[in-house]
Amino acid sequence: MTIDTLFEQLNHPNPYMRKRAMLDLAEVRDETTIPRLMQMLDEADVSHRRSAVVALGVIGVDAVPPVVETLLNSQNTTIKGSCVKALAQISLNHPEVSFPEMGLQGLKQSLNDPDPVVYIASAMALGQIGTPALDILIESLKTTDNLALSIAIINALGSIGDRRGLEVLTELANNETVDEYVRESATSALSRLEFITKQ
Repeated sequence: MTIDTLFEQLNHPNPYMRKRAMLDLAEVRDETTIPRLMQMLDEADVSHRRSAVVALGVIGVDAVPPVVETLLNSQNTTIKGSCVKALAQISLNHPEVSFPEMGLQGLKQSLNDPDPVVYIASAMALGQIGTPALDILIESLKTTDNLALSIAIINALGSIGDRRGLEVLTELANNETVDEYVRESATSALSRLEFITKQ
């Protein structure tokens, strides 16, 4: 099956056919595959965009440089959001590979994006990456004055289950000088963490 045919199948109405095409594309890709997937991140159709995001995630770390470059240089919120989701997918699909520093730094920068769609998704992606992203999340939490970003980071820390994250959340939950909503979010993240660690 040609690469062109596989790209056509990314738009197939049947989700099984789309998934098959994503996996096959990662197997038989050539030098045009990643650029073509990157172009799809701007598609109006959500399912087409999602197919490209997932396919980039299956391809893995080779896709990180173009994804980060587009994330940091695009003016389009949809494209930036798709790039962040692609980085999360790469982490999800390749847990055995240490996540590239370039990807971590790209997400760190996009935590400061003016658009909440981008910065909240970036915090979630860093939470997905887990322990390698802890320092970035903790540092950003300490330096941001953006309440929505603080909450997103607290939730990300709550999903990682690392001792250092636990300490930061405990400190926030017990700090009466902190915004009440932030304290409540930290308390709730802690209870989720306790549930995860008891499993």
